[in-house]
Amino acid sequence: MKIVAFSDTHSLHQKVEIPDGDLLIFAGDMSICKTVQDVAGFNDLLKTLPHTYKIVIGGNHDHLLAYSPEIGHELLQNAIYLQDSAVSIEGIKIYGSPWQPTFNTRACSAFALPRGKTIRKKWDLIPADIDILITHSPPCGIMDEDGGVSHGCSDLLERVQQIQPKLHIFGHIHNHNGIQAIGKTNFVNCNVKAKNGIVRPALAFDYPS
Repeated sequence: MKIVAFSDTHSLHQKVEIPDGDLLIFAGDMSICKTVQDVAGFNDLLKTLPHTYKIVIGGNHDHLLAYSPEIGHELLQNAIYLQDSAVSIEGIKIYGSPWQPTFNTRACSAFALPRGKTIRKKWDLIPADIDILITHSPPCGIMDEDGGVSHGCSDLLERVQQIQPKLHIFGHIHNHNGIQAIGKTNFVNCNVKAKNGIVRPALAFDYPS
């Protein structure tokens, strides 16, 4: 199965080069914090894409999905939306979670939770038999550095180490992009928003056999 993954378009959906594939995964931040138009526009983009399966989660800029979920879900008709939930596709079990640790005072705060026991409750919901985990937040220490600070979640890392999914796909931190194999898990930071207005292409890779 060919997987295509991207995140952090921040309304620049039409500028992203998206290769063909079987499973399209979006790991959050389609919006610029508040607009219905961002979600509707993203759904329109999804409709034009040929991928057999399409999965979407929210991120810290996706306020409509966080605070008006009925409207957000109604607008996302062209994908499977996951929020603390799972879906099985061709025998592959996929779980999506939009949460991330509270970032900073300037960041949009949809799906943001304090570090420690509050956010840990969300990671404890991740089933042990997941093949692909999609989160907006990176795990601590893995493609999560910005400005000399690690912004990933240590509790998320602990849960990932416990369940060892084949793939952990995330975004959120813009100055990293790529795939790292650590132990039994391939970690994928798939964000497309680079510096100086550059928009990266979505990442395409095969599902690990």
